[in-house]
Amino acid sequence: MIDVVNLLYFCGFKDNLMTKDNKIELMAPAGNFTSLQAALDNGADSVYFGVEQLNMRARASINFTLDDLPEISRRCKEKGVRTYLTLNTIIYDHDLSIIRTLIDKAKEADLTAVIAMDQAVIAYAREVGMEIHISTQINVTNIETVKFYAMFADTIVLSRELSLSQVKKITNAIEKEQIKGPSGNLVEIEIFGHGALCMAVSGKCYLSLHSHNSSANRGACKQNCRKKYTVIDQESGFEIELDNEYMMSPKDLCTLEFLDKVKDAGIKVLKIEGRGRAPEYVATTIKTYREAIDSLYDGTFSQEKVQAWMKSLETVYNRGFWSGYYLGQKLGEWSKDPGSNATQKKVYLGKGQHYYPKSDIAEFKIEAYDLKKGDTVLIQGPTTGSQEMVMEAFMVDDVTADAAKKGDTITFKTDFRVRNSDKLYKVIPN
Repeated sequence: MIDVVNLLYFCGFKDNLMTKDNKIELMAPAGNFTSLQAALDNGADSVYFGVEQLNMRARASINFTLDDLPEISRRCKEKGVRTYLTLNTIIYDHDLSIIRTLIDKAKEADLTAVIAMDQAVIAYAREVGMEIHISTQINVTNIETVKFYAMFADTIVLSRELSLSQVKKITNAIEKEQIKGPSGNLVEIEIFGHGALCMAVSGKCYLSLHSHNSSANRGACKQNCRKKYTVIDQESGFEIELDNEYMMSPKDLCTLEFLDKVKDAGIKVLKIEGRGRAPEYVATTIKTYREAIDSLYDGTFSQEKVQAWMKSLETVYNRGFWSGYYLGQKLGEWSKDPGSNATQKKVYLGKGQHYYPKSDIAEFKIEAYDLKKGDTVLIQGPTTGSQEMVMEAFMVDDVTADAAKKGDTITFKTDFRVRNSDKLYKVIPN
């Protein structure tokens, strides 16, 4: 008799057979190794990332290289975290050899899955036995489309324009009709849970292409929509007042306040957007949603906790928050400002000089700004991730001090390892 589990394993679907609890999978963005480590340290169940080109953040973040894939895989396997390679752009004929190379290397590195929208990517990933996740760029909005892509994919990301009631109808139908993917498991539904929203339908936009010959659908968006415009009647010269809103720039999506309703909608994966954002954004957002998801399942989710979590989310990059289309709102909510509304920001202090492992002492050279006892700092680096701590005690040139200035060398105790390449930042009100 054929061992079905081993058969699926050797066909490339072993990761989908890993034991999973019934909690919503928390999926984190990783634009570089510092953000990747921040995601791993703060409770992500999976991470998604791009390699060089052919991903929807080809220009917006510092993407990984092919040579990075084994290290990404190694770090994530140590934590039991799934790895998703994004290959979700439009593909032209001259890209075909590139996608084959990327998928071959992903397979070789034993990554979990490829996120795809183009049939060429889907076909080749299927050919080599890699798990496939259908990107939101395909714009899946109904159960019949889910059935079609279930022939190729184990996870499908729904269109961002659906309401939770529409999502629930789809997940209910998957359960009722037992719609399964290539792994033999029921198809899992993923939705966007937090982060930047685009005015275009599921991110398909041509504005940047028309204005700058730089296609958003190739990961090279110029973000025209985030700018301020004046609308003028050409005949009369009348200027239309827009209440100082950026009418093409939506506020960031945030589902934390109604995460219980998201859970009830039957989704399996909650994606946090932000491969182009800083490591502290990844750390704070993943930590906050990790706590919130866990609280849903242990019965402690409450509005008091939600208020505290929202305060935490407000400290890192955001354009203000709204619920997207999940609660059935017809009109968007628009940004009031061109940039971030974060309540905090970081300023560079200095870089690592040495670490003494026997005593857990870190040494940094202060190169800018000032530091005082009681300040909150961030230590960030490709292996360290993004670590936040309060400077309760430190020394300047081996003497206990209450302040440090440019040119000083400081030492202090940490409960994590620091590297010479790490950067030290001070967190201040924005």
